[in-house]
Amino acid sequence: MKRNWNQAFQIAAVYVGTVVGAGFATGREIVEFFSRFGFFGFISILMSGYLFVMIGSKLMRLAAQINAKSYQEFNEYLFGKWPGRIINFFMLFMLLGVSAVMLSGAGAVFEEQLGLPRNLGVFFTIFLSFIVMLIGTKGLFAVNTFVVPLMIVFSLILMSLSIKMPNFLDQFLYIPYANDGWKSVIAPFSYAALNLGLAQAVLVPVASEVKDDWTIKWGGILGGLALTLILIANHFTLIMLPNLELYEIPMAIIMKNLAPFFYWFFVLIIYGEIFTSVIGNVFGLDRQLKQYVHVPTIVSVTAIFIIAYLISLVNYGTLLSNLYPLFGYICMSFFILLWMKPFTPTERS
Repeated sequence: MKRNWNQAFQIAAVYVGTVVGAGFATGREIVEFFSRFGFFGFISILMSGYLFVMIGSKLMRLAAQINAKSYQEFNEYLFGKWPGRIINFFMLFMLLGVSAVMLSGAGAVFEEQLGLPRNLGVFFTIFLSFIVMLIGTKGLFAVNTFVVPLMIVFSLILMSLSIKMPNFLDQFLYIPYANDGWKSVIAPFSYAALNLGLAQAVLVPVASEVKDDWTIKWGGILGGLALTLILIANHFTLIMLPNLELYEIPMAIIMKNLAPFFYWFFVLIIYGEIFTSVIGNVFGLDRQLKQYVHVPTIVSVTAIFIIAYLISLVNYGTLLSNLYPLFGYICMSFFILLWMKPFTPTERS
């Protein structure tokens, strides 16, 4: 029986690249769900990592087994035909909300890191997105194969520098007071649910194309383990930043303090993550809208950007800290049904 490790690693790379979006790259998402809870946040990360391995792998294996070509088909299988359609319609609003968070994140990079007007970053990102859509996206999505590994390398460099700091162990074991400390208990479930709920748009068709259960299983396991490693590395770094909740791009602040010679390159990588995430979400929205309304792409994309821009006028940190947990709680229904759905792997010849 031939084991296709190369293809398993490719699936793992797609899995990681799909989950590692702008909120992940800036560090703000990790602060909101984990790092602000101190040591409890670390325990939550370990639990979240287990869910990424087990549920992410099951999602792809189940999608391949039922031969689902899109996440719409997959949701109809999980929820039933009509409830599935309602969930898919709701996914439109979630993708729109995430697109707004990405645009707001682009504005935050320009404002907090470059000292430029926030709206300049937002409009520049929209302008670039339109150009890419006119020219083509193959080159852009290839950027992820360059950006994601670099971001992982930088995360590991920052972690190694943070661990060497004299007060690291004290900060690691510290449990700060939080008014909403109960969220640290539900964080691993809502965080994994949010990311897997949104990532299914990419993971379902990829798994159906590969089909081989062993390859998909190990692709999910390796991808989940890699995500856990990145979460731990970023958490170890973020807990060393005083008043970490005050910053919209905390990872860039840490890079500026610990490794200033890499700072501008790191800011560019963060912006690249945001930009590729914006394009991916807008294309996903456009394709889904086409199922409900038949209009030219230029019209639908313009409408998407107008709505996303209006939502993005809210502060990036405020937007992420309110929308992402809310979407996570909503995705819990998807997550629980996926967890409960029986799965018997088909035998390979």
